[in-house]
Amino acid sequence: MKRRKRDRKRIHSRRIVSVDRISELPEALILEILSLLPTKVAVATSVLSKQWKSLWKMLPKLEFHSYDHKSGPGAFSKNVSKALLSHKAPVLQSLHLKIYLLGWCTTSDTETLIGVVLARKLRKLVLQVLWEPIRISNGLYNCETLETLELKYHVLLDVPSSVCLKSLTTLHLHYVNFKDNDSLLNLLSGCPNLENLDVRQNSVSSTKPFTIAVPSLQRLTIYASGRVDTDAGYVINAPCLKFLKIEGTDQVFGYFLIENVPELEEAMISVSSHLVNDNLLGSLTSVKRLNLESSPSQIKFPTGSIFYQLVYLELLTHNEECWNLLTLMLDGSPNLQVLKIFSHRYWNNDAVGKWNQPENVPECLLFHLETFFWKGYDWRQEALFEVVRYILSNTNCLKIATFSSKQLRSEERVEMVKDLNSVARASNSCQLLVE
Repeated sequence: MKRRKRDRKRIHSRRIVSVDRISELPEALILEILSLLPTKVAVATSVLSKQWKSLWKMLPKLEFHSYDHKSGPGAFSKNVSKALLSHKAPVLQSLHLKIYLLGWCTTSDTETLIGVVLARKLRKLVLQVLWEPIRISNGLYNCETLETLELKYHVLLDVPSSVCLKSLTTLHLHYVNFKDNDSLLNLLSGCPNLENLDVRQNSVSSTKPFTIAVPSLQRLTIYASGRVDTDAGYVINAPCLKFLKIEGTDQVFGYFLIENVPELEEAMISVSSHLVNDNLLGSLTSVKRLNLESSPSQIKFPTGSIFYQLVYLELLTHNEECWNLLTLMLDGSPNLQVLKIFSHRYWNNDAVGKWNQPENVPECLLFHLETFFWKGYDWRQEALFEVVRYILSNTNCLKIATFSSKQLRSEERVEMVKDLNSVARASNSCQLLVE
């Protein structure tokens, strides 16, 4: 009798193990799980059962990598086209194509893929191409459902004058090749609802700057590296722009002209090279938040300019010119509430230079500054201590002052706190923190 009971328990146990719990889940949840897997793996689940055979065809997001199609040139585009033609979802939310093998997908193949894609009501397309340039099919420039377009690396943009991407709100152009300046102008002109633009270029050679004139644009990021001709650069006309980031490294960054950005609220400027025009900062006087990670030798303070709206300022300091810029920014920002200074860790007396304090106490220190933060503060440098002394002793509304100096020994930290506490603070409610 006992043996029969044990046998029944074993059989019952095996039955429990054999139950397909995943297939019992709602189809919407299964699709959500499959969407988290690489498309290649999701397609492989079609062999599990009849129920799973067509599930992957309803996936809202698909990603194809040329490394997964090594049977020969043309196989990638053929397999992807076949998969797209089998796709049954009413809308394809996202398609990501990674073409990393030489000769595996030609311009002609891409045109075929784009033709198939357009019939799937695609919302987002990401195309990454290495090795040989691939020219974008003209059909893509008239996709009415496309909301996000990301083109990266060896993609050739020869954009016709007739473009209609009325649903496009986000556009990323990373190290692509423009046939000419008009190609970018034509592309942007056909995007009446574009809100986010991210442009990255390397070693740009052009006889004139690129024009970014988009009335609907709200966020713009521009990054350049390598050699950029002095005649190249950007002219920006974006009356609804709220966020601007300009970042560049190596040699000459190029020409910048910001003509119309009355709604700009936040700007981040980080260039390690020379800007051809000196009035970039003068175009940003409407901002509320400003991050300057560039030497004043690259960005000049606009004489007589006042940043009435500025309430938040981050400033990178590494030489005497930076302290002059700090003085000018304090004088020219009457409503500043937050000041953050970031310093290089290693200093010498010559690099620090001399702090020339303002002739009169700036209005922002007297009435508005509440937060002061200094990362990389070197308490051993007398010139830096003078900056701290001036700000703490003249800022009437300061609530918190934070100093961050990493890799300090405990006795050094005690000495630093002692020096900071020795400064008479204008604000009795100011809290002093050392990190």
